[in-house]
Amino acid sequence: MYKDKVDEKIIGYLKEDARESFVDIGKKLKLSESAVRRRVKNLVDSGTIKKFTLELGEENATSAIVLVSVDSATDTSKVSLKLAKLEGVKTVYEITGQYDITTIMSASSIAEINNTIDALRKIPGVVDTNTVIILRKII
Repeated sequence: MYKDKVDEKIIGYLKEDARESFVDIGKKLKLSESAVRRRVKNLVDSGTIKKFTLELGEENATSAIVLVSVDSATDTSKVSLKLAKLEGVKTVYEITGQYDITTIMSASSIAEINNTIDALRKIPGVVDTNTVIILRKII
């Protein structure tokens, strides 16, 4: 299906907040609610929009800090870039000390954190990890 600039803007609004009403989107675009509804239906029917999802706030997530040691023969920055692409990895820092990299991970469960750690350990050059689960955020 052909998407025009209006469809692109509707998609943008829905990406920001999938719960935004068609009335509110229509007001922003100077369209009726029914016009927005029809366009969204066409985007769904054509497969442009596959599904509407829910992203839980941080207080509903499990977070972890994972310290990573990299083999001295491996370029740390290359490992960092691969880590940043893993599902659930929110932040990657290259650090000094016993470990070379630390990551902050977030997922809906410890099992998902564990899956990401398993993928992390398969990255060439990773020789050791140390994981701590975050129990509570103070600030």
